Amino acid sequence: MDERGLSPIQTAAEVFKSNVGQAVIGRSDVVELIFIALLCEGHVLIEDVPGVGKTLLARATARSLDGRFKRIQCTPDLLPSDVVGIHVFNQKTAEFEFRPGPVLANVVLVDEINRAMPRTQSCLLESMQERQVTVDWNTVALPRPFILMATQNPIELEGTFPLPEAQLDRFLMKLKLGYPSSEDEFGVLSRYQQESPIDRLESVIRTPELLELQAQSRRIHIAEPVREYIVAVTRATREHRAVRLGGSTRSALGLQAAGQALAACRGRDFVIPDDVKSLAVPVLSHRIILKTEARLKGRTEEDLLRELLETVPVPAE
Repeated sequence: MDERGLSPIQTAAEVFKSNVGQAVIGRSDVVELIFIALLCEGHVLIEDVPGVGKTLLARATARSLDGRFKRIQCTPDLLPSDVVGIHVFNQKTAEFEFRPGPVLANVVLVDEINRAMPRTQSCLLESMQERQVTVDWNTVALPRPFILMATQNPIELEGTFPLPEAQLDRFLMKLKLGYPSSEDEFGVLSRYQQESPIDRLESVIRTPELLELQAQSRRIHIAEPVREYIVAVTRATREHRAVRLGGSTRSALGLQAAGQALAACRGRDFVIPDDVKSLAVPVLSHRIILKTEARLKGRTEEDLLRELLETVPVPAE
């Protein structure tokens, strides 16, 4: 506990949010979700219209950590070898040497991920799930922690390739920033008038500290009724008549880990049902595919999840 009576995870969360908040104004709820993803070592997909700060948020997150940061700018001509690396023949040693790609870092920003060809998108599957890459005959472990943050524009269709369900399921969360309020937008104009605050950001969480915080988060107690509630919510997404594809077992695991992290950030050593309810939309929405008739009626995955949360019985305290 620090002098304010906060746990190490609470303290780290406050420091992280304050640091990122110097560059990303008025997004404290989203920044908290980013920190929860860091505690879970989960990947994040940030989807929104251009110019609302998707890439800025990812850069501010990377600058707040002291690990290696790499950026991949996706284009249709990006090759898998440009991402994972390649073996190059060294004429002096007469041997092939592995030159690692940008995915071998602690924090990787994949900007405009849906502009990469499906072949290139698929090369990220192994790294996102198994924390390793296989190049030719060699398998290389990724450094820990490993967090991939991807951005995409939901309204542009020309020159984009939708992410397959298998890849979407590997993202712990999908976040949307939305347009800022008038007060926040005024604050952005004022703060960015002369220089970008992100250039002054310093790392506030060291890699060994983050690894320890992740271990502490996994030790947060989760009672059987709360675990049963997670299973019930996940299964409800599969059984709804408007759903073509529901949440996977991986999504239930992600919801449990995120619930533990949120409880730790709120200063509790146990998970409550409200933790699960508040995280259901960012953790499950991108893993659900609605039937065509539901989409034609204007229903969204987020709306469906909110309806399910009203119907699935909540365990008594």
